[in-house]
Amino acid sequence: MDYVSTRGEAPVLSFADVLLTGLARDGGLYVPAVWPSFSYSDISALRGETYSAVAHRVMAPFVGDSIEDDALRSMIDDAYATFRHEAVAPLVQIGPNDWILELFHGPTLAFKDVAMQLLARLMDHVLEQRGQRATIVGATSGDTGSAAIDAFKNSQRVDIFILYPDGRVSDVQRRQMTTVAGGSIHALAIDGTFDDCQALVKALFNNFSFRDRVALAGVNSINWARIIAQIVYYVTGAVSLGAPERSVSFTVPTGNFGDILAGYVAKRMGIPIDRLVIATNQNDILRRALDTGRYETTGVEKTQSPSMDIQVSSNFERVLFEASARDGAQIARLMAGLAQSGAFGIDTAVLETVKADFDAATTNEADTATIMRETYDKIGYLADPHTAVGLGAAATRRGNPATPMVTLSTAHPAKFPNAVEAATGVHPALPAFLADLHDRDETMTRLPNDRSAIESFIETRTRAGSDRGAA
Repeated sequence: MDYVSTRGEAPVLSFADVLLTGLARDGGLYVPAVWPSFSYSDISALRGETYSAVAHRVMAPFVGDSIEDDALRSMIDDAYATFRHEAVAPLVQIGPNDWILELFHGPTLAFKDVAMQLLARLMDHVLEQRGQRATIVGATSGDTGSAAIDAFKNSQRVDIFILYPDGRVSDVQRRQMTTVAGGSIHALAIDGTFDDCQALVKALFNNFSFRDRVALAGVNSINWARIIAQIVYYVTGAVSLGAPERSVSFTVPTGNFGDILAGYVAKRMGIPIDRLVIATNQNDILRRALDTGRYETTGVEKTQSPSMDIQVSSNFERVLFEASARDGAQIARLMAGLAQSGAFGIDTAVLETVKADFDAATTNEADTATIMRETYDKIGYLADPHTAVGLGAAATRRGNPATPMVTLSTAHPAKFPNAVEAATGVHPALPAFLADLHDRDETMTRLPNDRSAIESFIETRTRAGSDRGAA
């Protein structure tokens, strides 16, 4: 399987090279040169299979011959053995034809574990084969950082540096990053927003001299390996609810667009997905873009669903690339406009193509709290605020009542206890394996919103060198 950049100027790479590269050298994001596809019988054959078996079937075409098949199977089995539910991503029915897909049964109680546990194993495998080390730098609005640190904490090949917006993540999210011991782990509290952190990471990748000196790799959802791992739960969810004979819709609490992008890929592969609903909180740039055709940043508002407090949804670029018939030059122009003025207009034909697959709705702060309370009062289900944003969008974009609507639950309510308790009166307890989290010692470094300061910090602490090669 070959991979090409959304901006059309970077070298074509294999899966293994894309895994370690992250951001393309032209600033774009890698996507498969050709989309794999599933037939009706392929989808039918997945019924009754374990989550790991489905994961192997879904991911193998994207990996190609970059990793031996037996090794891939073993890493998948090992990754999902860390989850505390046999189904990995179980469905919970909350209405006549409404469902929640719980994605928080991994080690850090967030959907990011589904991809990150596997990503760490894939990276270690490829690096060991090549006799190399890597420096991972990532930006997080809360869950990516804790999932990455947990997944890579025992890595012998990687040093990890996670940038998070100081004071803009929950206490649980912060502590899951700052209480993990190890000289290779660095939690960096940045003065700014998640978008500032993400911009800094992109700037580090675009400084090619620094990038090569420290063998820079990425774990944000710009990394294609994370996307393919997330495709799997759309497939298992759809098959459980009747695919391929029956179509299914999904509503996804959305920040950086990676999670819902995986649903789009599942649909491209042949999974019968009716609608993909983008659920936003008050930071509603994606909903406004679909409504108006203008993608325009307006500043980030702090909300009770902080993982969605984002104005620059990086993975939206991948969908625009597909909707524009893979016109890399057009995408490069749009992204240059975003960098220069914080906005760009979407061509009418491109917008209509996007809207053929996606809908969008916003759930404000008051409604988010109301949904958490009413969901608990009516059915006894505690939803975290991100899930509540999704439930609000699902209700307003329900569509055909005969089509199952699945809302992705991206985090355990105990990750956001203050918001959940304020809405429901119930304080969600952490699972037993994290019960002492608030008693653990924290280690973090506060740094300014300054690329040079961050580069200096990383370069004096990473063990990786310039032996990584062209990837």
